[in-house]
Amino acid sequence: MKAGHLIIFRNSIFLLALLLAPGIVHAALTIEIIGAGANQIPIAIVPFRAEDALATKITPVIAADLARSGLFKPVDAGGMVPVPHEPEQVVYSQWQARGAEAVVIGSVTLLPDGRYDIRFRLMDVVKQTQLAGFVYFATAAQLRLTAHKIADAIYEKMTGDAGVFATRITYVVKKGPRYELQVSDADGFGAQSVLSSNEPIISPSWAPDGTRLAYVSFERKKPVVYVQSLTTGNRQVVADFWGSNSAPAWSPDGKRLAVTLTKDGGSQIYLINADGSGSPTRLTHTSAIDTEANFSPDGQSLLFTSDRGGSPQIYRLAVGGGPAQRLTFEGTYNVSPRHSSDGKSFTFIQRNGNRFSVAVQDFASRQVQVLTDGGIDESPSFAPNSRMILYATVVRGRGILAAVSSDGRIKQRFSEDASDVREPSWGPLVYK
Repeated sequence: MKAGHLIIFRNSIFLLALLLAPGIVHAALTIEIIGAGANQIPIAIVPFRAEDALATKITPVIAADLARSGLFKPVDAGGMVPVPHEPEQVVYSQWQARGAEAVVIGSVTLLPDGRYDIRFRLMDVVKQTQLAGFVYFATAAQLRLTAHKIADAIYEKMTGDAGVFATRITYVVKKGPRYELQVSDADGFGAQSVLSSNEPIISPSWAPDGTRLAYVSFERKKPVVYVQSLTTGNRQVVADFWGSNSAPAWSPDGKRLAVTLTKDGGSQIYLINADGSGSPTRLTHTSAIDTEANFSPDGQSLLFTSDRGGSPQIYRLAVGGGPAQRLTFEGTYNVSPRHSSDGKSFTFIQRNGNRFSVAVQDFASRQVQVLTDGGIDESPSFAPNSRMILYATVVRGRGILAAVSSDGRIKQRFSEDASDVREPSWGPLVYK
């Protein structure tokens, strides 16, 4: 493989698909759930008191979040007399008869200032005690986010892992001749366009604080790296050197970006300041294509893709210098590495024959597990609790988003009618 033939591994297939994609009409993403966890928790979500008056009801969002995780089994909450909203109203024998192990109850109260007082309690049916209870104050615009936060609290209490329902994702949508960089809630609702352009937009990457995105835009008729604030909308060029500027990845402290530049010849990895100041620091020095860097959670090392061994493989390099270590040996094509947030594994794309699948490799054991069989998968991105991996795939010639659990048991498809969606990235665990 030569640099003249391929500059950025991850975009070689999918940028072409974006350029050839038909026009789309934007709509909310819908999610299809396939599979379930090995041991699902039976849980009942009782409609909160007075939520019928809300434009956005709380409990359907909570129930959908928990169901989407594949770790919870919904239990019918209808027909109870009385309908419980307080702990003393819970008749545990009734819920035991329905097979529930946990019950969620709560209430909504409109306050004089126009905000809502939202309270919920998670009740253990087996032990007949309260497991958790919180109070939230929210405006009408914050009702869905509050429901996600409640689902996160339930998920964490029942599984021991952080919930990610209140996080956000970003992705690229092609609408006719235009490309849009969009941000939505993790369940596909509330999508907003961050940038619209007649030229391709690729490689969006979240800043650790969730307030900025780095991405590559071709609006200058070449790949240039931008950083854009999601709070103000302000954007600035941070890498526009001679040749190609691509594949931005944030350092954990949010101060630097690893990027792939061709300013000195071939594609090599450099460090730049996230505000565009100063001069790049070159990290790799080879005649090969080195690209797709991704920082480890501690910021001490990088994963990246290189064909220095003759085929695209994944390597690790200490940020402070030293020789690169090859990590992937199964197959002749492994690209697009991304660390899990706990630092124990990384996800990547592996080619098997003509199929490109999402895989995960454990750092300690080096064991590889292929998680998908979609055929053309790309851009894997771990959820901030490391339990799910978001990626893009092709179904019936159309790009869609999908997700798979890190053990491969649970699969999701995010679809949008007549659209082409690519280049996803899962945002950090930062609540608004």
